[in-house]
Amino acid sequence: MAESVHLLKLCVGAESVEDLIDWHRTHPSPFPTGERRHVTRMWPKREAEVTAGGSLYWVIKGVILCRQRIVRLDEVRGADGILRCGIVMEPEVIRTEGAARRPFQGWRYLEAKDAPRDLPRGRGTDSALPEEMALALAAIGLR
Repeated sequence: MAESVHLLKLCVGAESVEDLIDWHRTHPSPFPTGERRHVTRMWPKREAEVTAGGSLYWVIKGVILCRQRIVRLDEVRGADGILRCGIVMEPEVIRTEGAARRPFQGWRYLEAKDAPRDLPRGRGTDSALPEEMALALAAIGLR
């Protein structure tokens, strides 16, 4: 079985983890199971590793703050006829320790050893640093 690898993606338009959760609440899932799908242009070449327990880690305002477990990758044909990758994820948003990331386009691979740890479920809004402080430090390049 392949080792897992994660994907890293900017959560454009979100100011906080709550914004992502609210977006999920206000935009119904296209699947009866409640899974979420994010469509992206490029298909991961390391598909077997991504689907072997990988997650999509969301970068919000320059800081990794949460993740969603990847269920599968679907082919999605856009209205323009171009085939794209639909990253299908579990609906649960899991908060993680904050980890700063510089802006980038598209998505990047994130090796399991480099992924921030999940926060304990009972402390869902806690982190090693409060979210606002992690964002402020990332903004000035200190985290």
